[in-house]
Amino acid sequence: MSTSYPARVLIYSHDSFGLGHLRRCRTLAQAIVSRYPNASVLILSGSPIIGSFEFPNRVDFVRVPGVIKLRNGDYSSLSLHLDLGEVLALRASIIRHTALAFQPDVFVVDKEPLGLRGEIADTLQALRDAGTRLILGLRDVMDDPTLLAEEWSRKNAVPALVELYHQVWVYGLETICSPLAGLPLPSSVLDKLVYTGYIGRAIPSGAESTSAPFKEPFILVTPGGGGDGVELVERVLGAYEHFEGAAPPALLVFGPFMPAQWRETFRRRAEALERVEVTTFEAHLEQLMSQAAGVVAMGGYNTFCEILSFDKPALVLPRRKPRMEQFIRARRACDLGLLRLVPDRVRGRAADARQIIDALAELPSLPPPSASAVSGLLSGVEQIEVLLDQQLAERGALASVAVPAG
Repeated sequence: MSTSYPARVLIYSHDSFGLGHLRRCRTLAQAIVSRYPNASVLILSGSPIIGSFEFPNRVDFVRVPGVIKLRNGDYSSLSLHLDLGEVLALRASIIRHTALAFQPDVFVVDKEPLGLRGEIADTLQALRDAGTRLILGLRDVMDDPTLLAEEWSRKNAVPALVELYHQVWVYGLETICSPLAGLPLPSSVLDKLVYTGYIGRAIPSGAESTSAPFKEPFILVTPGGGGDGVELVERVLGAYEHFEGAAPPALLVFGPFMPAQWRETFRRRAEALERVEVTTFEAHLEQLMSQAAGVVAMGGYNTFCEILSFDKPALVLPRRKPRMEQFIRARRACDLGLLRLVPDRVRGRAADARQIIDALAELPSLPPPSASAVSGLLSGVEQIEVLLDQQLAERGALASVAVPAG
């Protein structure tokens, strides 16, 4: 296959908080340039740490001014001394001008059909008019269906799916979770839904080696971005403080968004333990997970894909606020034998520590996800490549596909 000009793919992720959206976009970008040797990928992101990640050749990013979601659900400027309306107007302007200058063949939007507070609505219409293929990418679980229906009605999301988007890619399996189940969707939208399977992860080629601080089998504890991971880390640390020798050693990766006061508190507590090591952030967490004997996590989409990809037995403590996403995913995955849930907290610190340390001691011997009967779990990248071929063909811009050596 060939084209007279290099194909261009634009990816948008609104989120300034957490790592899941950013890592998902980064994985998609890596897959695209690996498959199409003449393609370029540009990521539009509000993440303040996007520059901490390495990207392959022909992938770059434009960082728009960040916003942060407050506990009451409102947003505020992350760094600039501007009110939210000014920040959103600035972001929308940067996004529109970047998109029109880049002239993408395909525009992949992560999760939010119209972007944060509708900031990409004008960009979507302009690109649609220019012939760009518009794709909405959704994780396997969005939220409790009733809450999602209310949110999408408020954001006027369904008309955008009807009028603007060519396809909706769901990065999961319908047999596990259906993110839009329960929503009153017209048949024209249902016809656009395509389930890709979960997006598999691998250790990035050329990444610097990251070694665990233990010579014996260890447990990796990761609350993702860490902003809401205090309970997970606190319970694990408490278990080791009471019964340190009863489980394999543990490496705790706090995440870059864990509040500084909690990081320092946990760091001081860990310094008193011989079998617990801590660090704030690892850009190549995949390497550590591949080395671990088991994983303790919160069950966000990104970490769930890594657990599946590296076939690790896992204990998950999902959050239930502000969204039910993690809990819904974890409960369904537990029912299918893909992971175990961390036991509910019991009264008394010592009693809770005892049940947590027992679960940690058992973790390395639990069956890995591959022992379940679920097939086609990690077909995401391969299916997205097929779908992208189709979208580029519709655009009339089929990029050359790399031919594997041998």
